Amino acid sequence: MPADDQDLAALCARLGRRLADAERPILDAHELSMWDYVVLSHLARAPAGTQLALARAIRYDKTRLIALLDGLEAAGLITRAPDPADRRAKVVALTPEGEARRAGVQREIRAMEADALGALPEAERARLRRALARAVDAVGRTPRASG
Repeated sequence: MPADDQDLAALCARLGRRLADAERPILDAHELSMWDYVVLSHLARAPAGTQLALARAIRYDKTRLIALLDGLEAAGLITRAPDPADRRAKVVALTPEGEARRAGVQREIRAMEADALGALPEAERARLRRALARAVDAVGRTPRASG
């Protein structure tokens, strides 16, 4: 079946698995899990606020997030401080070391992506990244059709 006849979910899943497999050695070399990198990347893009807000933003189980954050904090990559608005909650923030580690990993991942997608011209890779970002946003806003 030609690729343009396949469902988007199937194509994205295949590409996602292949890219995730290629990212794994990079993350391992930097002593990060995929979820560690997701947290660091999210914190680099926007302040997370509380741990609960972070769990929701990255769509991660809030009960499992604590152990993940414990490891990142022990490594000096994030800080957690009481939320001034609710002393029971913790505000999560990226440290300079966390940003440096995230940026280094991202550079290596982008180089791997450029190599993996080398058959596509640079402009087409950039269009693909923009189109996928817009598609993610659009799918998140679109109500599901009932059938």
